Amino acid sequence: MSQDKLSEFVKTQAVELGVPGVAVGVLLDGQELYASHGVTSLSNPLPVDEKTLFHLASVSKTFTATALMRLVAEGKVDLHAPVRSYVPELELADEQAAARITVLNLLNHTAGLDWNLIDDGEGDRSLTGLVAKLPQLPLIAPPGTRASYSQAGYNLAGRIVEKVTGLPFEQAMASLLLEPVGLEDTVYGLTEVMLRKFAVGHNRDDDGEPRPARPWAAFREGARGDNPGGGLASSVSDLLRWARFQLGDGEGVLPAAELHRMREQTVGLRASTLGDGFGICWFLHDLDGVQGIGHGGSGNGQFAELLIVPERNFAVVSLANVGPDGYPFNQSVVRWALEHYLGIVEKTVEPLPYDEGRAEQFAGRYEIDAMNLDIDTDGTRLTLAVGIKPEIRAASDEEMPPDYPAAGIGILPGDGDEYIVTEGGLKGQRGYFSRDAAGAITGVDLAGRLFTRVAGAS
Repeated sequence: MSQDKLSEFVKTQAVELGVPGVAVGVLLDGQELYASHGVTSLSNPLPVDEKTLFHLASVSKTFTATALMRLVAEGKVDLHAPVRSYVPELELADEQAAARITVLNLLNHTAGLDWNLIDDGEGDRSLTGLVAKLPQLPLIAPPGTRASYSQAGYNLAGRIVEKVTGLPFEQAMASLLLEPVGLEDTVYGLTEVMLRKFAVGHNRDDDGEPRPARPWAAFREGARGDNPGGGLASSVSDLLRWARFQLGDGEGVLPAAELHRMREQTVGLRASTLGDGFGICWFLHDLDGVQGIGHGGSGNGQFAELLIVPERNFAVVSLANVGPDGYPFNQSVVRWALEHYLGIVEKTVEPLPYDEGRAEQFAGRYEIDAMNLDIDTDGTRLTLAVGIKPEIRAASDEEMPPDYPAAGIGILPGDGDEYIVTEGGLKGQRGYFSRDAAGAITGVDLAGRLFTRVAGAS
């Protein structure tokens, strides 16, 4: 497949979705193909290319987990040991949970921790400060009983890296991973980002026009506590180098067996767009009988997607700098690349016709610590809206990403508790509703996060 075909598709999709700047990379049998379109910023435009840095957001977790696996290979960390073995000061809302949570529970999101602590901009914003605030974080399940995506869990994993190495997290990551793998343009912090060409995130105003997102990505002055879970910036070319490393033999950084162990399923996922299960950090995908491993990330006006298919020595990276349209852009690139390079076509699922009685069961308000999710019905369709809690917006002195307005969802065949978003910026996302022993709806999973029901129809 020619470079021209890739470039044509990328340009067409970027224009159609109104994304200011995109960068895409494909690794196929050792050959690298790149396609970029648009500009780094609408205010101060420079052409995007394969060396342009984008905020990786949660794709950063794959780096944190791999660094920890190096420490496991060196005998300095035991995946099955309690986190308190390395962070003895750990306290949580529940003492039994604090004593039981293992390193693996953090890496495969089974620690039972809610999504994340709300950054109030005050106090110690380092990883030490994060750990001190963890008693404030709600617990959603006993450790090891279910998977629920947790940013806080990965930030706690970063504190393990600090404690074991005796280095600040960012220095430890450079020494353990970034430097030996040769990732010269994969960096933490604005002081490093601003030395390179970088993309500015954009969010859409009420009139639909994109405007620069502030602050830039996750980087706030004095805030380092979120770096393990989402603080990296990188380029498409560096991410293809990262994919080569994951496909290789560990390059002396860690044994191939430990590296490839990260691809083995540790817990299953139900009805999730993120994948069929977790390995160690990686989302695992059944791609028509071929395994894919991947991770996505969403920051303030920036979206990242990385998918690797080990059996086919293949990888695709897609980076985009506008929300919410960067997400469907990246998903379309991944689907196109799988079909045109590997012949793998994504299977479509059709939702059931609208059922008012069932819709009324699901309608209500659900929440995690930072966000509300509203399921509503008007008698003709079921909708999902999700956004940052108003009180958090009001208390913040910094801009936050816009909410996702109500968009249609459809219930999928099967047990009737699984759904798919059928329109809007979250189109294609899948999830499911949870029930208690009596059959009452207690929560809803979206993007791997469990939102707990707090009220009936809103």
